[in-house]
Amino acid sequence: MRRIAVGERPDWRERARASGFTFHTIGGAPYWDESHAYAFTLEEIERDIEGPSAELHALCLAFVARAVEDERILASLAIPEAAWDVVRDSWRRGDPSLYGRLDLAYGGDGTGPAKLLEYNADTPTALYETAVFQWLWFENLLKAGRLPTGSDQFNTVHERLIAQFREIVGDGALALTAYADATEDRGTVAYLEDCARQAGLSTRFLDLSDIGLSADGGFVDRLGAPIATLFKLYPWEWAFRDSFGAALAGTRTRFLEPPWKAILSNKGLLAHLFALEPGHPNLLPAYFESDPRKARLGTSFVKKPLFSREGANVLMVRDGAVLAQDHGPYGAEGYVRQALAVLPEFDGRHALVGSWIVGAESVGICLREEAGPITTDAALFVPHVIEPG
Repeated sequence: MRRIAVGERPDWRERARASGFTFHTIGGAPYWDESHAYAFTLEEIERDIEGPSAELHALCLAFVARAVEDERILASLAIPEAAWDVVRDSWRRGDPSLYGRLDLAYGGDGTGPAKLLEYNADTPTALYETAVFQWLWFENLLKAGRLPTGSDQFNTVHERLIAQFREIVGDGALALTAYADATEDRGTVAYLEDCARQAGLSTRFLDLSDIGLSADGGFVDRLGAPIATLFKLYPWEWAFRDSFGAALAGTRTRFLEPPWKAILSNKGLLAHLFALEPGHPNLLPAYFESDPRKARLGTSFVKKPLFSREGANVLMVRDGAVLAQDHGPYGAEGYVRQALAVLPEFDGRHALVGSWIVGAESVGICLREEAGPITTDAALFVPHVIEPG
């Protein structure tokens, strides 16, 4: 794994506009950066990322099966008691999952196994830029001779999403929702809607404010039409507590992601997985903040809220001194403490590997980089390539 200078294409913004990548710049700040790329060997991808990602996801599914039968686990994850049956029933019905992203600390061959930092299992973004725009970047540079012949990219995200949509939506119709005025969220949902259409589904987008309840408690749109299947870019921990949360128990609507994903999109997962598999090479020691065993981590650790996103409210401590800290609205729900694994540094930038799971398969990666060790919503998206053997 190395960071290589490749140089921007002079017309990449026009190409982005033409392909629908409208959020390559967010709030006037760059988000997509193709001045350089991360290069991997095939062995690094297959041995250190793809294989472990599939194994970690399988371990997560085994944990869900345990969690839905144990109220102590559900309570430890700050899932409201009123939602326990909603979560349980969705798992027992076999409600399918669409996708998720494992965030890994990995620095390449010789640096040790990839370590799981968290699982964005419910509302991950960075999807379109992974599945489409970095692939178009790769094809364009390969065709122009700017990448060596035989180069590749670990990226079957697009094809697998379409295949997964064909498998999981029974009546052929799908509604999708997000905050329409949130540029990145709207772009992610628009891409998923396109994938669903390519899978043969009929789709409609609804702003979150367009969703209501019928007299019998069913979820409907503004015209009163029932919603049979809904993809929501809206976290379950919010949904459980908002005004419609009580209707989830009796609704006929099925959701992507399903309610059981609330178990995995929670930093408490890290402590539970480590307790189950303390010797797993891809897991970092982790404990709930209320657990006295957290002292085993000593004076170097990361403190994370159960519901945090984009690095918010994360505290990193090394040798008793604050290494980095981000602020935000989370923390009242509780924290976990995880062993410190500082992201590898390349040319003064810290790189995070996002490993995509579609269905139950490991299907591709994305790279986010930041000047500091905490990956926030200001992190840059950088494409990757597999070098020829």
